[in-house]
Amino acid sequence: MTADRKRQAREKFLLGGVVVKAGLSKADRAFLLGGLIELARVIPGSAEHRRLRDIGEKAFKASSRHTLSPHIEENSGWR
Repeated sequence: MTADRKRQAREKFLLGGVVVKAGLSKADRAFLLGGLIELARVIPGSAEHRRLRDIGEKAFKASSRHTLSPHIEENSGWR
């Protein structure tokens, strides 16, 4: 495996961990992609960007492994 492929694999692994940390591992992929597209529209440095970043920082610092989004129900499968 080339160094570039290793880097890409690690990046995907880390991003998957973020999805799990948010409690969204069983969410529909279309839902996740839609949410990420909306997040991409948030202007860096804006009040909303800072608010969301602060939430994420606190979640990373949290020591418990409980899901942060318990209202997401298990999906019947990937689409």
